[in-house]
Amino acid sequence: METPDQSFFDLGDNTALVCVDHQQFQKIVVPQLIDMTYKVHLGLFEEDVMLKLKTYNYNVVVVYENFKGSKPENNPILRELIKNPGAERRGHFIVLLSHRYATNDAMSAFVQSVDQIVNIADLANFKPVLRRGIAQHRELYSAFNETLKSVQAI
Repeated sequence: METPDQSFFDLGDNTALVCVDHQQFQKIVVPQLIDMTYKVHLGLFEEDVMLKLKTYNYNVVVVYENFKGSKPENNPILRELIKNPGAERRGHFIVLLSHRYATNDAMSAFVQSVDQIVNIADLANFKPVLRRGIAQHRELYSAFNETLKSVQAI
């Protein structure tokens, strides 16, 4: 099994950045991402995460709501991701790991400016929940992305 942060990304790789500083949660999430063929980087410090976000275009970004003792309202990773321009922001599928919000709570995800919420109690099912969320996201945005490609081609 591949370990996080030991490989460079090749074009076409599924990539994930895991911003989870809680080791037990990391140990549950990372193997499931690797099992889904994601190459995983860990982001354990704010400065490191910011540099990685500027350097790589991750398909999935997993953010723990209490990263470094923060709350969703002042989480530095979420704040940085929200600031990104729309085109860059749409390139990431952002998952918030939460104690307070229910898994797949669409309204809370919208309010927090993330694509999906996974409650900590559901981490054992992270892989199927993420797979379903990404499929729904692709379906929802497929027409938009096709239109965007057509317009850019003109």
